[in-house]
Formats: sequence, C-alpha cells, structure tokens
Amino acid sequence: MTGRYPGRVSAAQTHGRLTAGDLLAAARAGDGEAFRTLVSPYLPALHLHAYRMLGSLDDADDAVQDVLLSAWRALGAYEGTAPLLHWLYRITTTSSLKIIRAKGRRPVPAGEVGHLQPYPGRLLDQLTGAGSDPAAVAEQRESVALAFITALQRLPARQRAALILRDVLAWNAAEVAALLEMSVPAVNSALQRARAALPATEPGALNGSRLSLDDRQRQVLDRFTAAWQRCDIAALAALLREDVILSMPPELERITGRAEVTRFFATVPAGGRLDTIRLVPASANGHPALAAYLPGTSARCQGYGIMVFTTAGDSIATITGFPSPDLFGRFGLPTACD
Repeated sequence: MTGRYPGRVSAAQTHGRLTAGDLLAAARAGDGEAFRTLVSPYLPALHLHAYRMLGSLDDADDAVQDVLLSAWRALGAYEGTAPLLHWLYRITTTSSLKIIRAKGRRPVPAGEVGHLQPYPGRLLDQLTGAGSDPAAVAEQRESVALAFITALQRLPARQRAALILRDVLAWNAAEVAALLEMSVPAVNSALQRARAALPATEPGALNGSRLSLDDRQRQVLDRFTAAWQRCDIAALAALLREDVILSMPPELERITGRAEVTRFFATVPAGGRLDTIRLVPASANGHPALAAYLPGTSARCQGYGIMVFTTAGDSIATITGFPSPDLFGRFGLPTACD
C-alpha cells in the first residue's frame, strides 16, 4: 500500500461491527476509516512504548503519528503471521530509534534528563480498564515508574530497545535480533550490559509505583497538601524521609536531604508563601502528583508545573518537579483556576 495516511486517528464508528479480518482487508484496499478502527485499540500501548523509549510525551506523540503513517503505507506487507500489535510494536521501536537519531540524543550518564516529561495517569487508565489482566497490570508497574524511565534514557538507544523489548514486552532474543539487525549473541550481550547499567533507584522509587494510587499514597499526598496550604514547614518536614531527593528537570542540581528540601520549600516557592499556591491532586507514572497553580496578574491562578512524588510507607522519598504549564492539558487539568 502506498499513499498518505488519511489524518489523525479518532474514534471510528462506521466499521465497528466488522471483524478484525474484514477491517484488515478493507484497510489494505485503501479504506482509511477501516484502518483507523483497526489500529485505534492499540494506540495507548504504542504511545506508552514510545514514551519508554523516548522519555518524552511530545516525542511519543510524534512517534505514534510516524507509526500510523508507516503502518498505513506498509500494510500490504503485513503477512499476519504475528499479531498486529506485535507488528506495530516493531514499527514503533523503529520510529523511536529514528527520532533519537534525528535529535542527536546521547545517553545521559549523570544529572537530569533534560527532555524528561511525566506520563499522565489518565493515559495509563486507558491501559488498565475493568477488563485488564491483573497479572499484566502488575508487570507494568515498575516499567512505567519515573525512576525506570529516567534510567532508560541513560542507556544507548539499542540497549534501551533491547531491554524494553525483552524485559517489558517479553519478546524472545531472536525477535529482538531480527528487529534491531543484530545477532542473538549481540542482543544478549546488549541486554546484559543494559541490566548492569541500570542504577540502584532512590528509596521507594519503584516499589511505591502503582498504576492506580492506593489509600496510603493518597493520605500522604493529602497531608502534604494540608501542610503546604497552612505554610506548616514543620509538618512538611515530618513527611519527608531523611534522605529525600528533590529534582527539577532539566536543571542539573538535586536537593538532597530533609533539611535542605525543607529549607527550599520555606524560602523559594512564592518566597515561602506556600498558602498562595494552589495544589490540585493528579497522578503520573503510577505515582501521586500535585499540579501547582501560582497567583497571576488577574484573580485567577495560572498553572505552573507538576510535582511527582514517590513514597516509602508514610514518607515521601522523592519529589520531581516539572515546571511546564504545557503539561496541564495532557493531564486533563485546566490551565488556570480561581
């Protein structure tokens, strides 16, 4: 099949009663609506796969659009010997590697990953609906945690792809080798190096991750918000682990330790007038999050950024701040509030 993919994907209605085989045949015959209906159920998984590869929502969007165009053009070559999702994962991996090369991105061995963005909980919800397999959901918990996504960006691109394909998607070594144009021994060697290079994560960074927040996490977040709105610095400090880490990509500096993080909160945000900053609950990467709105020139508060938390028991282990108002729409949040 050749030609241009017909527009961005949206919910297709007219082909809803056709079988997958009928949709595939119609799409191969040039029916764009059938193609949209055929691939739409797979888009959330493809987007998350691209995000793992790229660490950026914006780049994942670009990757998925490239995937759709590539899949539309190459649909005639799809033989059906493997599931359609498997074929689309192949294209998504290739598109992600192409974006990495185009942007000239190299592994970040230390410091913050400048292009890192959080992944909205509402997008994860599309993958974990009522009909989801509980075992599959459990397997995804660590693979979407912010610490894991950050660690992936520190790997060379093909090592990153090998790790994700083998350890997250459970492809066999031969499948990975065919996609990455490597030998099986080379894939196994790359995988071994990738696993060894993944650093030990901060306390609670992975173990505290869930695709839906539990009551304990919500309670910690509620206590943090209440202390923040009261400007109760002592209560905020009591919620922090002694070795808590505060980071704010793309800034390279990390603030480490309860005393230093407490000092930051007491003096920097709004000059320490925390009560003027409105916090709204959210979730990102399976972690609790808070969206921060700062006082503006009008009576309304303007969206400023999103803080993502990891917890260990009843304490906060890490806080990662993303000062980007552009994220609010992706999280389904208003850009301003009263």
